[in-house]
Amino acid sequence: MSLVHRPRRNRKSESMRSLVRENIVTPKDLIAPLFVIEGKGKREEILSMPGYARLSLDLIVEEAKALWALGIPCVSLFPALSDSVKDSKATESTNPDGLYQRTIQSLKEAIPEMLVMTDVALDPYSSDGHDGYVDPKTGEILNDESLDILAKMAISQAKAGSDIIGPSDMMDGRVGFIRNALDEEGFSQTSIMSYTAKYASHFYGPFREALDSAPKSGDKKTYQMDYSNSEEAEREAYLDQKEGADILMVKPGLPYLDVISRLKRVSHLPIAAYNVSGEYSMIKAASEKGWLDGEKVMVESLTAFKRAGADMVLTYFAKDMAKLLH
Repeated sequence: MSLVHRPRRNRKSESMRSLVRENIVTPKDLIAPLFVIEGKGKREEILSMPGYARLSLDLIVEEAKALWALGIPCVSLFPALSDSVKDSKATESTNPDGLYQRTIQSLKEAIPEMLVMTDVALDPYSSDGHDGYVDPKTGEILNDESLDILAKMAISQAKAGSDIIGPSDMMDGRVGFIRNALDEEGFSQTSIMSYTAKYASHFYGPFREALDSAPKSGDKKTYQMDYSNSEEAEREAYLDQKEGADILMVKPGLPYLDVISRLKRVSHLPIAAYNVSGEYSMIKAASEKGWLDGEKVMVESLTAFKRAGADMVLTYFAKDMAKLLH
């Protein structure tokens, strides 16, 4: 046949394919989530997340050093706390001597150049298990009453050394409220990576097991987004950008590649994707069963985020991927 255009010419060898490849993943694109617990030399395997564990502060520092050595520039911290320190107003979240604050400080002392991202939401500290303050009489998650708690939490984290504040609560107006509070306290250089389009997803199960942070009653559908919607994500992105966010995040990742792509088109801010626990666990479980080549599916999945427009990916595969790239 007399064909002028033969796209297969650009696929004829690995050398040719690599030459024309549009998207690649590097360790610099990755953020590694870490779960911290009280104790020393303590490692608690998370059954629903094969290969992942809750680590005591000393082991968190060692893990972060290993990640840094692999070229990963940022870790995102989540605290797994005992019920004894939880209450309805998440008061432990602002304890300057709390586990979270001590971990932030230790990481910044051990690896000053590594970025530490911290989570702002009530659920790890709340006896109710919700991201906002729950009205004790009605059970309603109160938006405006939550903002002051969230801002105090962000300031406490910034004082401990957090580089990036990650509001994951999905309360209306929280980005602007937190930005103003940080600026007033002299933390104008502390970044905000907003969980802009955080959906009320069923992919969070393993994460909630890891932190024991599931709601004690009801669900999170009055503040997290309906997974049927994508235009709503644009509205959230517009508001977060206007309120002072530095980076916008979409969570979960793989089922929401269209939302990542959509936000990339409408915003000039960097876009992050959160490759969440359920996505990680599905691939790990299928790999253990021999149903998938876990390593190849990991690479394909992370590349999909880049192809969709994500500038960075929070992923439990961060260490595995960085090792493979090395």
